[in-house]
Amino acid sequence: MKRPEKEKIVEQVAEKMKRASAIYLTEFQGMTVEETRSLRNELRKSGIEYKVVKNTLIKKAIERAQLSDKLFSALKNTTAIAFGYDDPIAPAKILKKFIEENEKLKFKAASIEGQVFDHTQLAKIATMSNKAENIAKAIGVINQTIAGVPMTIHAVIRNLVNVLDQIAKQKASGGA
Repeated sequence: MKRPEKEKIVEQVAEKMKRASAIYLTEFQGMTVEETRSLRNELRKSGIEYKVVKNTLIKKAIERAQLSDKLFSALKNTTAIAFGYDDPIAPAKILKKFIEENEKLKFKAASIEGQVFDHTQLAKIATMSNKAENIAKAIGVINQTIAGVPMTIHAVIRNLVNVLDQIAKQKASGGA
């Protein structure tokens, strides 16, 4: 590969890194073409791009994208990058499931919204809630709160009516 081609790849990868909310570095050594294709298809279904790139070019792209140099230590053996654009947690869930079924794939590191995770933390990342799940939980809490407001107001009014009724009864019996 000639220098202009390498420069173009570095630029493309750096641009993808800047756009992505998360990047995951994996080692795919020993995987068959069919296994790799299967992984790519699973990732693609969730809008995740998976690309094999030489480590030296990844290092330059990391520098150009101004990501943490802590990722450099993961650049050994064969490396592929999963770019998560919308949901930073989705790649972890898919990779974890795939690794459980195919031990040839190895998780190396990830950068999620600027925070670097090493190879030991994939399971932890995969159990995190994604943005959509967090929004759904928040909406559920808000809905419960909103639903409770009318019931609370009704209870206050009912109690007030009972108190006023008791006062009226006392005045009626005291005045008679």
